[in-house]
Amino acid sequence: MIELQYFERSDFRQLIDWIETPQFLLQWGGPAFEYPLTESQLEKYMENANSNKSEAMIYKVLHKETGTIIGHISLGKIDRRNKSARIGKVLIGDKSVRGKGIGQQMIKEVLKIAFEDFHLHRVSLAVFDFNHSAIACYEKAGFIKEGLLRDIGKNGEEYWSVWEMSILEDEWVQRKTKGY
Repeated sequence: MIELQYFERSDFRQLIDWIETPQFLLQWGGPAFEYPLTESQLEKYMENANSNKSEAMIYKVLHKETGTIIGHISLGKIDRRNKSARIGKVLIGDKSVRGKGIGQQMIKEVLKIAFEDFHLHRVSLAVFDFNHSAIACYEKAGFIKEGLLRDIGKNGEEYWSVWEMSILEDEWVQRKTKGY
C-alpha cells in the first residue's frame, strides 16, 4: 500500500504545505526547525543525506495505488560503529489516510531498512507524551518505552515531555517471524 522513496528537493513544497502551525512544526521537527518551514531549512536538513555513508536517510511516503505523496519519515543519527539509529520526522501529511494503518506500514518499512539493509542492532525514537496515537502505533510495532524525559521541550509557556522508545534487532526478528 505504501512505498518509501528518497525525499528530494521537488518534494519540499508538499512538506511545507503540511506544516500549518508552529506547534505542529515543533511536534514534527523539534527545535531544528523554525516556523514557517522554508526551503532553505529543508536544504540544510537534506545536506549529506541519502548516500551510502550518510548519517540520515530521508524518505517521502508514496501511496502505491494513487501514486501520491502522503507522508514523510527519516532514519537519522545512523551510527554504523554502534549499529544504531533514530526514527524521526514521522508525518502522515495527507489527512484523508490518517487512522488507516499507514503509520504502522511506515514504521515497518523503515525498520526493514534499518535492520535488513543497514544491519543495525537498535532503533530508537522520541515521541511527545500527549501523542497517544503515535505511542500506540510504535508500541504495536514493537517499540518499548525506556523512560519519560520530563518537560524537555518548551512551547510558548508550556513544557512538553517526551517518551524515549526503542526496539532491538532480536525483538524485530521475533516479531517478523511471528508474521507481524
